[in-house]
Amino acid sequence: MPVIDHFTGQKLTSVNAIKFTKRNLDEELTVEAGSKEYRSPHSFGKTYFEHRKALELSNEDHKELEEYAHSKGLEFIETLCSPSCIKLVDTVKIDRIKIASRDITNIWLLEELGKTDEHIIVSTGMCTIKELEKALNILSRTEKQIDILHCISQYPADYNNINLMSIPYLKDKFPGHTIGYSDHSIGIVVPTAAVALGAEIVEKHITLSRKMKGSDHTGSLEPDGLWRMVRDIRNIEASLGQYAKQYNSAVDGSRIKLARSLAINTSLKNGEILEESMLCMLSPGNGLSWEQKKIVVGKKACRDIAGKSLIEREDFQ
Repeated sequence: MPVIDHFTGQKLTSVNAIKFTKRNLDEELTVEAGSKEYRSPHSFGKTYFEHRKALELSNEDHKELEEYAHSKGLEFIETLCSPSCIKLVDTVKIDRIKIASRDITNIWLLEELGKTDEHIIVSTGMCTIKELEKALNILSRTEKQIDILHCISQYPADYNNINLMSIPYLKDKFPGHTIGYSDHSIGIVVPTAAVALGAEIVEKHITLSRKMKGSDHTGSLEPDGLWRMVRDIRNIEASLGQYAKQYNSAVDGSRIKLARSLAINTSLKNGEILEESMLCMLSPGNGLSWEQKKIVVGKKACRDIAGKSLIEREDFQ
């Protein structure tokens, strides 16, 4: 599978999963909608039905892709678009089933998936919060893990409409679910920002070339873009840390070099009294603190001390 290899080669070993879509075209369109003439530079058929049919993979194709993805250590995810497509789990080892944004109000599909114990991902690009809650109730009729993806079903998604703050909102409202983000924006800024806000799953369309025929390519990432997105996401994940403000020993060297210690701003001879007005704070930071000035103020110097130098308690008596 050179196409999969192109996206999951050595530089992308940290990619976790790849997703495909399974449709039954008999359960997709009305006759009227499917028979409409489809004139577009991206069309693969004279009618919209013919166009969709040309893009569909066979069950055998899905099986081949699943086996190859698993051989590469990837999770294999399928968006299943109608009840009859659920039969694919009988022959293809699907790690998670995704429900597309368009189908979150498709009770016909949700009720069938609700009877299974399959791991589900729900995309929320076209629903209200009440519709999401209803979908989760239906899907939860049997015990299963359900992940929720924030999404905006606009192609490409306008930055002003994305509302990434929905991610922490969903994490607070649905603490028992893994929350992620399905992206339709241009570039990699939004999905990487989503991770910074708590997204634990990121979905992004990919293509070998944005110049290829097909309506999804222009908004997808090419291999180099995907590599950069994954690189940035992994760096963000490593950077997030804990919900606390703690001292980190990694700054020890910088602290000694750059922090300040108690010093004198003028020279002091042996036997002279140190006055507070003579004090200042200078780098490096491995000496006395300002709070420790009472140890030395009013004391006699027991040696000559040059101006603009750090002082120690041993310098006074």
